[in-house]
Amino acid sequence: MRNGIFVGFLAFVALPTVATADPADYVKTTPIEYGERELEMKFGTSKLADGEGRVAAGTLGLGYGVTQYWFTEAYVKYQKSPNEKTRYDAFEWENKFLLTETGKYWADLAVFVELEIPRERSEGFEFRFGPLVQTEFAKVQVNTNLFLKRNVRVGSGSEPQVTELHYQLQAKYRLMREIEFGVQAFGELGKWNHWDAREKQNHRLGPALLGKIPMGRREAIQYDLAWLVGASKAAPDSTLRLQLEYEF
Repeated sequence: MRNGIFVGFLAFVALPTVATADPADYVKTTPIEYGERELEMKFGTSKLADGEGRVAAGTLGLGYGVTQYWFTEAYVKYQKSPNEKTRYDAFEWENKFLLTETGKYWADLAVFVELEIPRERSEGFEFRFGPLVQTEFAKVQVNTNLFLKRNVRVGSGSEPQVTELHYQLQAKYRLMREIEFGVQAFGELGKWNHWDAREKQNHRLGPALLGKIPMGRREAIQYDLAWLVGASKAAPDSTLRLQLEYEF
């Protein structure tokens, strides 16, 4: 299976989009709990630069730990653009494959694979693929994720597409299981092998509050709240995002 993932990675990069930020996006982490089920809600809203209004996005998802090394989750996504009503936006299928035994090495490594099928089929299918790396130092946890993102359109009139490079970064301090403080950063750099000019890149960063509240033997509520500010000209002025998971 792991060889197949590597071959898929090469094929993805070899395939013949301006970076856009999803205000509800979240930092992916490596742990997988076999047999765990989760209901998830994500919401985010961004104030666009230059007074262009506000965009919002939300998702509802159901996930399952199929094995100790594979977690899968399906979402429905909603979006609201400036001066438009909230509408169904896409169906999304995420998969996470853990490549190392948790805690055995200096870092845990996983691979993330995502397929998005938009409501507007003319936009094409969106693929996102890349490594997840998680390290720990005493009570500090650091996550570093790199993704290749590509829209694939079919048909003779389709415009040529490019593969973009995105990143996610997080460092958090585990004060206790219920309360963790951190900082998060998200960015889109442009074409994977030829980055955009600095003013066209999209970088956002800011503080985060996270935690996991036990509700029973297997049940828990996990939350992730972050306030991000634009760190580049092409980024939104600010973004507020919230992720809630009910694990059972």
